[in-house]
Amino acid sequence: MSLIELLGGEVEKLRFQKLLFLYAMRKQEPEYDFVPYKFGCYSYSAKADMNTMVKNGYLTESENKYGKLDSTNYLQKLKTADRNILQEVVSDYGQMSSNALIKHTYLNFPFYAIRSTIAKDILPGQLYDRVEKALPKNEETTLFTIGYEGISLEMYLQKLIRNNVKLLIDVRKNPLSMKFGFSKTLLKRYCNSLGIEYMHIPEVGINSDKRQQLDTQSDYDLLFAEYCQTTLQDTLVEQNRILVLLKDYKRIALTCFEAEPCQCHRTHLAASISQLPEYQYSLIHL
Repeated sequence: MSLIELLGGEVEKLRFQKLLFLYAMRKQEPEYDFVPYKFGCYSYSAKADMNTMVKNGYLTESENKYGKLDSTNYLQKLKTADRNILQEVVSDYGQMSSNALIKHTYLNFPFYAIRSTIAKDILPGQLYDRVEKALPKNEETTLFTIGYEGISLEMYLQKLIRNNVKLLIDVRKNPLSMKFGFSKTLLKRYCNSLGIEYMHIPEVGINSDKRQQLDTQSDYDLLFAEYCQTTLQDTLVEQNRILVLLKDYKRIALTCFEAEPCQCHRTHLAASISQLPEYQYSLIHL
């Protein structure tokens, strides 16, 4: 709201994302993270917040712009450090055209241009080499595991992109989450928008009622001992299916909630898959 305020109460959607990104890049702990999207840096979380503010009457929205309806002076409500950074960003970049902003972010943050559909037009000739160099190039067949606890949707997706993951396999029994972006439908949509396939294999998950009252590592160890003796013994078909998918896609990731691999069943699932006769690949916990 303060950013739009500084821009005179109205801003083009593309410019808004770029300016918010430049603000975030100047902060040690930014409120929003970003992914490389079809027009460069983009925050799904910021877009969701903007949708909420439009719905609640704080903003107007047209096809290409946001407008501030609320008369509150939000700039004065910011912490002094945040207000100073935001004012600096608007002073440095607020008068730039949309194309100039895009070119600036592509040149200075080329990783965020790797999924752009317009990068070659914005950065002709040798300038595009920066984007090419930022492209993840590792093609070695690898099985990854990843949890989303404690990180934003965008940082989670960044991990997948930076490791050139081609397929995300959701191994939760119930792929629902109170955290933005991690329920099945949204996670699939966001992965697909970045060129990552999504698949859900619930058979290898753990029922939620068994995940209650896990207070110590010993509690987790007991749960996983049972998991190894039951579910992993009963899902060899699904595990072999995952191995086939690994051979096809080369770089796949098993995902669940917990940040620590030692507190998530995905670790034991991955270990079981790695013991299959035809498995001869790397295993990495992100």
